[in-house]
Amino acid sequence: MTTPVCPFVKAARPDDNGSAKKSTVGGSEATRKDSGDTATVSPKCPFGYDSNNFKLGPLSCMICQALLFDCTKCIPCSHLFCKVCISRFKDCPLCGADIEKLEADTNLQSMVDRFIEGHARIKRAHVGVNGEGEQVSNDDKKVIYEDVSLDRGAFLVQQAMRAFRAQNIESAKSRLIMCAEDIRDQLEKTGNTSELCSQLGAVLGMLGDC
Repeated sequence: MTTPVCPFVKAARPDDNGSAKKSTVGGSEATRKDSGDTATVSPKCPFGYDSNNFKLGPLSCMICQALLFDCTKCIPCSHLFCKVCISRFKDCPLCGADIEKLEADTNLQSMVDRFIEGHARIKRAHVGVNGEGEQVSNDDKKVIYEDVSLDRGAFLVQQAMRAFRAQNIESAKSRLIMCAEDIRDQLEKTGNTSELCSQLGAVLGMLGDC
C-alpha cells in the first residue's frame, strides 16, 4: 500500500542535467540510487500538517495563530485575519495601517476548508480481495477515499485551543464540532470502543466550555 502524500504538495520535478553531473564516480549507479530515494520519500506538507508543530503560513491568522476562520481582509493593506480576531483592532496588527474597512475573503476561506478536508481524505485506487484472500486492483481503477490521518482529531483540537485562547469562540467551536463528527463516523464504522467514547466525551466537554 502506498504512503499517502500531502494534497497541497506539487509533484517533484525531475532532476536536471546539472545535478546529474555532480557525481563523477559511478555516475549511473549513483543516479539510479538518487532516483530511487526520491521516489520513496513522501513530500511533507508545506503548512506543517504532518509535523509535530503546526507552521504559521498563508492559511493562518497571525492573531490567534490558528487556521483562518471567516477569513477577512483589511483595506487598504490587504492583510488577512479571522473576522472575530481583527474586529477588535482599528489598526492592522502587522503593518500598523489604519483599517478603513473589512472585506470577507471567501476564496481563501474555501482554500482553508479544502486544506482540512484534503488531509482527511485522499483518493486512492480501490483494492479488492479475490477468492484466495489476495488483494487485487480492479481494472476499472475505481477511486475511493481513505482516512489517511490518525492525527486529524488532535490537529483540530490544537486549532480549537489556539482559537479559544485568543477568544475566537466561533472558530474553536467549528473545529471541535468537526472533530466530534469525525469521531462519530469512526464509532459507526468500528463500533463503540472505550478509547473513541473517551475521545468523544472529551471533545464534547470542550464544546460545552465554549
